[in-house]
Amino acid sequence: MRKIFLLLSLSAVCLLSYAQQSAQDFLQRYNTLTGRVGPDGVGVETLLSNWEEAYPDDVEMLKAKWKYYFNKAQSTTLEMMDQEKYLGEAPTLSLKDSLGNDVNYFQKTVFDDEMFGQATQALEKAVKIDPDDLELRLGKITGLIIYEGESPDMASAAVRSLIDYNYLSKPAWTFAGEPASQEDFEDAIQEYCYSFYQIGTPTSFEAFRETAQKMIDYKCKNVVFQNDVATYYQVYKNNNKEALKRYDKVLKAAPDDYTAIKNSVLIARKTGDKKKEKKYLAMLAKYAPTETERLQAQTRLSALK
Repeated sequence: MRKIFLLLSLSAVCLLSYAQQSAQDFLQRYNTLTGRVGPDGVGVETLLSNWEEAYPDDVEMLKAKWKYYFNKAQSTTLEMMDQEKYLGEAPTLSLKDSLGNDVNYFQKTVFDDEMFGQATQALEKAVKIDPDDLELRLGKITGLIIYEGESPDMASAAVRSLIDYNYLSKPAWTFAGEPASQEDFEDAIQEYCYSFYQIGTPTSFEAFRETAQKMIDYKCKNVVFQNDVATYYQVYKNNNKEALKRYDKVLKAAPDDYTAIKNSVLIARKTGDKKKEKKYLAMLAKYAPTETERLQAQTRLSALK
């Protein structure tokens, strides 16, 4: 009986000690521990369990829980694929078969769906508690891009939903506890456009276009996203006429836009239109960011005259 009483007393002391710890104490312990073992290392799950029991609505705890399950859910395999790139990356290993053909192997991330679901639930709960924390929103989208791989449908939908939320609700964004500007937001969306473009699949190219077009719907004068849509037509659709029309629209608004000028030169050269190539080369010779490129453009222009 005495032993049972002592065990119960010790349990009560342990519970009391956890209750006395502040959320900041848990965060400090978490940072110290993960600094040694990583976000999903030994002891992290136990700490998160105690932290969640004491402070179930603490956003920092939910972020930590997201990181734990997101990392725990992942494993990697080396797979042979009949393609030159996977998710925009070159092969991890390239060999030759008996006929001398390339045999490419790529590192592929595989997810445990149940653990990924637990990670997502933690992040979604955090978003409900602090909807204007941009770091939470971007973390979810980035996680979806990694999870979905070559078919980022959910990530694309999440980005477009976030764009709507930004312009319709006008949140006072924060990131890592600091105020975040609209420029920060637009930069983040452009990073996702680049990610979709780099993946290089039909689904990701459509996500690239849809995201850029959604931004144009709200910011019609933003030449960055206008260039993105023009690039979609140039690179993916191979529709040089439509791409050039869109680059010209950019150049009317921003005559010194390097991306539009450079790509217009490439299209004119590819289609053999020397008149247009000279037009865009003259602009490149004036606005190229380096002296070397300006001289090269001028040399090419002189050769065409």
